[in-house]
Amino acid sequence: MKLRTLLLFTWLAATPAHALEDVGEAVPVYTDNELNRLFEQNSHLQRVEADDCQLVQDIEARAIRVESPAYQFLYGDMLAWGVCVARDVELGVYYMQSAAHQGSPAALEQLGRYYATGTLVQQDQERAIPYLREAAAMGHVDARIQLAELLLRDYGSPLDFEDAYRWLYNTVTASNQKHRQITRLRSSLESRMPGNVIARAKRRDTFW
Repeated sequence: MKLRTLLLFTWLAATPAHALEDVGEAVPVYTDNELNRLFEQNSHLQRVEADDCQLVQDIEARAIRVESPAYQFLYGDMLAWGVCVARDVELGVYYMQSAAHQGSPAALEQLGRYYATGTLVQQDQERAIPYLREAAAMGHVDARIQLAELLLRDYGSPLDFEDAYRWLYNTVTASNQKHRQITRLRSSLESRMPGNVIARAKRRDTFW
């Protein structure tokens, strides 16, 4: 019998029954789909804390050894803000970058937003554009909105206007607030785009 198993049996035998009743069920590891939903709601860190930080080792293993982009982003965010682990901003941004390089929309959007606002990193709106553009192309609604806002503030290239407008035009969201933002941004983009480019942007990626 392995030492670890023997120690477990010894602990169980020595632990009163009422104490064992207080031991809760193990928290299941998050699926990628579940993580993506949490990322969309920006509630992933709160979820890790609500689960009493039970999955830290699993999260770390999936980020470092498996190199899962969803878990790299989650682990990076935990490190960056000191949630259930010792805070290490530099290492946290490293894992966010690793997730972004693997095409994680959540990591791309967050890094773009951080560079745009100067959160954790040095503010650089031009550096934010490629991250937001990539996330926007993958359908990330917030990235599409932020990209359009930066373009309208004269960051990036006017050549990006057509794509930014097309992505907003084809965005589907249940949020009334985001609908209003998109309407405002489309109107502002239209005022700076030739009519034929607007018409072309509306024709692309549509089914009729």
